[in-house]
Amino acid sequence: MQKFPTLLVFFLLLSALSGCTSSQRSAQGPALDRAGSRLSYEESTPQPTPSERKVLFSAYLALAVDNPDSTSRQIAMIAEKYNGYVNEIGTYQTIIRVESTQLDAAIAEIAALGKLHHKNITGQDVTEEYLDYEIRLENAERARNRYLELLGKAETVEEILKVERELERLNETIDLLKGKIARLDHLEAFSTINVELRKWKKPGLLGYIGLGVYHAVKWLFVRN
Repeated sequence: MQKFPTLLVFFLLLSALSGCTSSQRSAQGPALDRAGSRLSYEESTPQPTPSERKVLFSAYLALAVDNPDSTSRQIAMIAEKYNGYVNEIGTYQTIIRVESTQLDAAIAEIAALGKLHHKNITGQDVTEEYLDYEIRLENAERARNRYLELLGKAETVEEILKVERELERLNETIDLLKGKIARLDHLEAFSTINVELRKWKKPGLLGYIGLGVYHAVKWLFVRN
């Protein structure tokens, strides 16, 4: 009856130490080699290669179109064409997600729907964040396995309740981390395209005359 509390304290300390390892890694500074020399983070920790990096791509387009409502529906069809889906649809703004491998093709097709005023493509590198989630998940799952072993050795109701509370906390942590990892995986697989739509304004009679004068004057100054 007296052995279990000792085991519980031992495992609690072991779990706490293992949980702090990853969070303290950055605060401890570079690792030391056998000769006592300082190693850089690149030398002490395996770094992901370019092909292994996790980058989330997104694009922003500004289009002038004749009919924004009709164009929004066409953009939604493009999302479906490239195995994606609509995240938001409106008269003057539509946000879709498409398979990342089809991002360039989807952008080209959307740009052809009107006059493209602006285009911007960005990539967010979340590799370090993703690896941190994986390490924390691995530690939490390892701790849960140890608590499951303790649960099998518990002899009193109080001991069982203590272990079950820890298991409940760990299960919540594991579910949360799995959700974050799944979200990053999804955002990597499906790139976001944010399309701003503007009503195409056609010039009136005086406007066409002004444009004609402008091009004529421009031709006089820029011709060879």
